[in-house]
Amino acid sequence: MTAMHKATDNAQALKNDLVIYYNKARQAAITNEILEIVSGAEALKGS
Repeated sequence: MTAMHKATDNAQALKNDLVIYYNKARQAAITNEILEIVSGAEALKGS
């Protein structure tokens, strides 16, 4: 029974780590998109 609890805890910890990794990657992609939009707007504004 202890082995099953430990396996469950490890699986939950792995899931939590993967969720954090996914959220950071998603946020980085969103930030890059915003930077591209702002850069494009600034380029149009400057010309």
